[in-house]
Amino acid sequence: MSDPNAADFQPPPPPPTPPVEIEAPRPTKLRPVAIGLFVLGLLAIGLGVGKVLPGGIGTGAALAFFGILLFALSFVRLPVPDPNEPPISGVQKVLGIFYEPTRVFRNLRSYPYWLAAFLVIGSLNVVYENVFFYRLTPQRIVDYTMEKMEQSPIKPPPEAMEGAKQEALAEASQPVRRVQKVATKFVGTFVFICFVATLCLVGVLVFGGRINFWQAVASTFYATLPIVVITKLLSLVILFVKAPEDVHPIMGQETLVQDNLGVLFTPGTQPMLFVLASAIGVLSFYGLWLRAKGLQNAGTKVSSSAGWSVAIGLWVIALIIGAIFATLFSSFIS
Repeated sequence: MSDPNAADFQPPPPPPTPPVEIEAPRPTKLRPVAIGLFVLGLLAIGLGVGKVLPGGIGTGAALAFFGILLFALSFVRLPVPDPNEPPISGVQKVLGIFYEPTRVFRNLRSYPYWLAAFLVIGSLNVVYENVFFYRLTPQRIVDYTMEKMEQSPIKPPPEAMEGAKQEALAEASQPVRRVQKVATKFVGTFVFICFVATLCLVGVLVFGGRINFWQAVASTFYATLPIVVITKLLSLVILFVKAPEDVHPIMGQETLVQDNLGVLFTPGTQPMLFVLASAIGVLSFYGLWLRAKGLQNAGTKVSSSAGWSVAIGLWVIALIIGAIFATLFSSFIS
């Protein structure tokens, strides 16, 4: 006979399956590039020491440092991507940052890839600088710079001035030195963005949000991209519209776009007011908005007020530093 209570028997429920933790990946693809840059840097240093490659020591040191930095950053984990957020290509992000920045920044939360923005920013900086030197000529730029150095309160001795002049002319006119400057320009761009991204990361954490280092780097690159594209392209047009003698040999190297209140002040006699007024402009506020928007959407639990607070804080720091340098070296911007 069967047991009448067997139908009422319920087996105990299975124990709950522990959640599977997905380990955040690391950008290990950076390591071969980092090793290659480091080796290339050592080779350039060796050629520089052997007097085979003029300026090789400085360029080699920059490349070697870049390699070390990339290798160290290859151990910093990437965020775990959201399976519901499909990746978008670098070209789509470069174009989309102009007309759908929120979507781009949200995609960077899961896929904080920055290479496309880095290449565009670095390339435009290099193109504009080379065209600027071609248009104004290295001789005029170097002569003007040396003249202003003689007027500065920390004027170097005459023999050092002459050596610096010859070095600057060689760097501006020799093709090999120009290539080396291109390399160091890319390194400087990446290091600067990483520094700003680190400040952004710390700021977001202070305001209670969360953001991965690579999210901060990618959002900083893409928040900077539209400003660089607009200023460099417009500056290239202005560079050929204006007569070369009407272009400032030092201040014009960064931009020729005058969309701010800096035009109301004389840089040489009112350097602090000039810097403060130059920060009040269309592109300045556009960049401020992009940085705040980027931090809010690329990070996690970053409120709008936190993003704006960090962006405005960085803007104020840049203003203070710019005002200090403009006051100390006012002769260079006169």
